[in-house]
Amino acid sequence: MGVHADQMAEQEPDGIVLTEAQKKSRRQRSLAIALALGVLVLLFFAVTLVKGPAVLNRPL
Repeated sequence: MGVHADQMAEQEPDGIVLTEAQKKSRRQRSLAIALALGVLVLLFFAVTLVKGPAVLNRPL
């Protein structure tokens, strides 16, 4: 009635299977996004340090 484990192992995976070139492209894109995010974090941190405590002196 149900599918046995050995039969499931023989079936091909469902969904999209990426080629090696697509996997490499995805990894490079992910690294570029991570690097850009890291640069933004460092930029915001540097600006905060440069401004100093004046960041907190603002009207509410």
